[in-house]
Amino acid sequence: MKKKVTLLVMLVGIGLATAFWGRMVGAQPAPRRVEVVSKRFAFDPGELTLKKGQPVVLVLKSTDVAHGLRFRELNLDVKVDKGGTAEVPFTPTKTGDFVGHCSVFCGSGHGAMTLTLHVVE
Repeated sequence: MKKKVTLLVMLVGIGLATAFWGRMVGAQPAPRRVEVVSKRFAFDPGELTLKKGQPVVLVLKSTDVAHGLRFRELNLDVKVDKGGTAEVPFTPTKTGDFVGHCSVFCGSGHGAMTLTLHVVE
């Protein structure tokens, strides 16, 4: 009888340890949410710093007309309707400084509408 109880306790302990370890190993941190507000003719903030390999959800909001944000080097492009919000998940895979441009013509200052993204280790 004593052997059966000892065996049962060991099996329960192993089961709990396995379940706990599986949660620790399989748990992924939630992606970082980064909000950028677009308005004629600027992004706010105008610069962002992200970590290479860290998942991000870029939330682009418009306060006036339709806008877009494109980083060619990162293959990232998101568009937002007038007064709306759009989200795009991505994970930076290379380090460096990248300049994103408004990808939807929004008026005379459109060409100067940029956002700089710094990706660090």
